[in-house]
This record gives sequence, C-alpha cells and structure tokens, in this order.
Amino acid sequence: MAIDSATLQRVTAQLYERSLKKIPDDTRAALQRAESAETGATGKHTLKIMLQSADAARQGDELVCTDVGIPTYSIKIGTRVQFEGPVREAVVRGFADLVQHIDPPILKMVTNPLTHARSYAGKDMPLLSFDVIDDADYMEIVCAPKAMGTGRWEAIDAFVYPTLEQIEKFVLDTVLRAGSQPCLPIVVGVGIGGTFDYAARLAKESVLRPFGRTNPEPILAAMEKRLLDAINAMGLGPMGTGGDASAMAVHIDYAASHGFVPVAVCFNCWINRRTAARIYNDGRVEDLNW
Repeated sequence: MAIDSATLQRVTAQLYERSLKKIPDDTRAALQRAESAETGATGKHTLKIMLQSADAARQGDELVCTDVGIPTYSIKIGTRVQFEGPVREAVVRGFADLVQHIDPPILKMVTNPLTHARSYAGKDMPLLSFDVIDDADYMEIVCAPKAMGTGRWEAIDAFVYPTLEQIEKFVLDTVLRAGSQPCLPIVVGVGIGGTFDYAARLAKESVLRPFGRTNPEPILAAMEKRLLDAINAMGLGPMGTGGDASAMAVHIDYAASHGFVPVAVCFNCWINRRTAARIYNDGRVEDLNW
C-alpha cells in the first residue's frame, strides 16, 4: 500500500488547526506547575489567566491567539514509505482548504518579504523540511506554526572554538534582547555546531522536544539546567509582568563541526504550538498527542 495525497492533505490541515486551538498537554502541565510555584502576585495571576484562556479556547473550539503564524512542517519519511500522488502539493492544498473552512477565520499572516503584501499563499509556503527514518514504514509530521513574537527575536552566530561559557552567554544575551516580546514563559531551543543552516535546524528541532526527556549528553543536560535557572532568575516573568516563570524549558542539541561553531537560538511562546502525527503505508494515522 501507499500513503495517498488525500490523507496527507487532511492530516496536515488537521495538525495546523489543532495547533492553533489547543496547547499541548505537557505545556499546560508546565504552566500549571509554574502557576503553583510563582512567588510574584502579578505573575501568578497572569499565569492563571493564561491557563483559563487556553482552557476556554479548547472548550469553545476557538483560537488561543489571533496571530496564527505561518504554516511550518518538519517531516521525516521512512525509507519503506511509498506515496500515491504528490506530496508537497498535498500540504499546500491542505492549508488552502483549511483557510476556506476554519472557524473562526484566520488572518492573512503569509507575507511577501519584498513587498510586504499579505495573503494566505506565497513562495515556498507552507515551509517544509525533510529527513529520513531508516527502515520505517511511516512518515512523521510535526506542525509548528511560527508567529511574530518568537520569530522576530531568534538569532544565530558563528564562533571559533567557543567555550561553553561563551555559548551560554550568547543564549542568555539573545533571551535578554528579546525581553518579554516572545510571550513568556517560553521554550528555548539551541543548536550547536554543524553548519549555519544545520545549527538552525537543530535549534528548531530542539524547541519541539516534548518536556521531561533528559538530554542523553551529560554536558548538554547540565547546560540546559544552568540556562533554565539563569533565564528564570532574570525576573522577566509571565508575559513580562515580572516573576519567576520566564521559561518552561531549555532544550539543546549539537552536531560535529569544524573549528567554526555556529550557535542558533530558537523560541516557542507560552502556547508552545506543536502537533504531530504518523501516517503509515497501510493508511493508519497515529496521533502523537504532543
């Protein structure tokens, strides 16, 4: 059997819509923990409002935020997967169909960077990245719309044989420069090494990691804890109102590189938009329920 275009069109559209209307379960739990631990009265009240807002959106089938971002998908294809019909075009059609039928309607967030004209379609939109999974008979799709609050403040730079302290300073400087703009508390993804484009990809994949998974690299596990503690010690607090909860998690990955070492920093806002599913060769669709 083969994965047909109609299934791919339907699943990618559903993932996008779900990411706009429901925060992930692990994210809600993290916000609840932050609300319980918050020592600042304003920060605690802000977190309570955020949780109530997320719950109201889920119960009423409404948008959690009006900035729905732009459709972005990370797709991993098993080497035993077969397709029946176009792949990219199916994702494009899925987004176009969603625009026509989603309730409530979504704003035109797809923007031409040369003319600033806004629409629901554009060159290379939706944005897709691909990888492979050896010997798998399914494709895994992660949808993570990218909006203004986080997209504006992400950063990348290249260093020469940097120390861990230099890398951590760059991450913290990036968070400080962003301030409250990414809609705190955020998830911070960091990519170290590889090449310019690869470090950015590592950062994006890291920010999508489900909470609670310990980094298998001890150096990075320790770095994640130091950075998370340091970010929350900044006192920015929920939505910049002041308090203890500026970040929910810091996730880091690395790749071997040359003497030059790119470091990329990626953010996800408090909604932490990410939905995922697997489509199998036999037509089965598995909701990964992130």
